[in-house]
Amino acid sequence: MKHLISTDDLTRTDLEQLFGLTDNFARILERPIPKVPALRGKTVVLAFFEDSTRTRTSFDLAARRLSADVVNFSVSQSSTKKGESLRDTVETISAMSVDAIVVRHSSSGAPQQIAQWTDASVVNAGDGWHQHPTQALLDAYTIRRRFGSLDGLNIAICGDINHSRVARSDVDTFTKLGAAVTLVGPRTLMPPDLDGWPVTVSSDFDAVVGEVDVVYLLRIQQERLTAGLFPSVREYRNRWGLTTERAARLKPDALIMHPGPMNRGVEIDPEVADDDRAVVLDQVAAGVPTRMAVLYSVLGPGQFDDDGQTGAASTPEKPVETAVDRTEKHLEESL
Repeated sequence: MKHLISTDDLTRTDLEQLFGLTDNFARILERPIPKVPALRGKTVVLAFFEDSTRTRTSFDLAARRLSADVVNFSVSQSSTKKGESLRDTVETISAMSVDAIVVRHSSSGAPQQIAQWTDASVVNAGDGWHQHPTQALLDAYTIRRRFGSLDGLNIAICGDINHSRVARSDVDTFTKLGAAVTLVGPRTLMPPDLDGWPVTVSSDFDAVVGEVDVVYLLRIQQERLTAGLFPSVREYRNRWGLTTERAARLKPDALIMHPGPMNRGVEIDPEVADDDRAVVLDQVAAGVPTRMAVLYSVLGPGQFDDDGQTGAASTPEKPVETAVDRTEKHLEESL
């Protein structure tokens, strides 16, 4: 696992291995000194060509908790403002002997292209409408901690599916883990072609809301309104917002999720955002150990192959050592 560009690159076994690593790092973060020297001597560059608060801060903390050196690349102060190409910028950064580049970019496919221009590991922190793999990992991890597994769960993702990289990554991840996913929203905010998507689709939120175990709400951006994709914010809330009335129809143990930032009063009512079933802050908290697991997997001795193992032959006397086993051993040795 040299790069993490897309959830398409991960099998269910890979996902379970990453969750095991995340559990380890979550326990470390509960200690009085929540830091280990697992990536000491490694350099991680945060190359965010798009604004971010949660994701950038989460990756920054994750790398520092692993004792890596962190460089925050500021687009506003870089040579890209002078017309330098993306390739020249990446090759310049790479020439400084960095180990990993965490990329957020408004253009779909940018992280995959960057991986062709550098020997460093590349982690996708969100690209255009394409993918946001670590968001999907922390979302699935949050659900898994509450329910134990995603197998058999019914999950509704409601909102602007067409323009959402989160939706694409979540659909792929949730269904790989055994959940059934329903996409909900106006047809104008659905992808024009859903062939190959392992989902059902509904424009009637009221018909779905009482049957789901998880309702995942996506932020509605104002530019969608000006583009005429729905008549008004008020109508959107009335038909597809998680109002207090709809929330009352949810199962008692259902989870309410949102990737943030929330538009209170649009896709979610303020009272619902503060409901005990809302786990938005749990998602944020899961971001640091999840991204620690990803950085450790691409840079540390916790790397794993397609079957989640070292690739060594297993014998009764010497069973195959998994990535989680190696992580626990390495962390114990580094403390």
